[in-house]
Amino acid sequence: MPTYELNEDAVTQARKLIEDGAVDDTTEWSDAAPSADDGNREIEQRGWPGYASWHLAVDPDAGEETKKRYRFPYGDFRKVNRAALIHGKQRAAQNDHGQIEEAFDELLQRLDAKRS
Repeated sequence: MPTYELNEDAVTQARKLIEDGAVDDTTEWSDAAPSADDGNREIEQRGWPGYASWHLAVDPDAGEETKKRYRFPYGDFRKVNRAALIHGKQRAAQNDHGQIEEAFDELLQRLDAKRS
């Protein structure tokens, strides 16, 4: 199983988006998850750093400037998706990615606190 590194830039961006209210807390992740074409558009518009900033984990063994390098998306390139945070936290826990799981949990708690 690969060892992923926490993408601190993505965590920072997600926190800012939550603070700014750029969240989707109604759409299921299966409906909101971006397509491959959406990912390609993000890369075209904002480059690899922009694409990377929507993924909480980096696979250091995967080639740079490949989609395989970036794991655990948390939104649709516009908003943080609450269901994506739940899904990512569960997936990280199942695969023993403790630091990634903690980041998802912190973001989920932040989003829920902002909603109430």
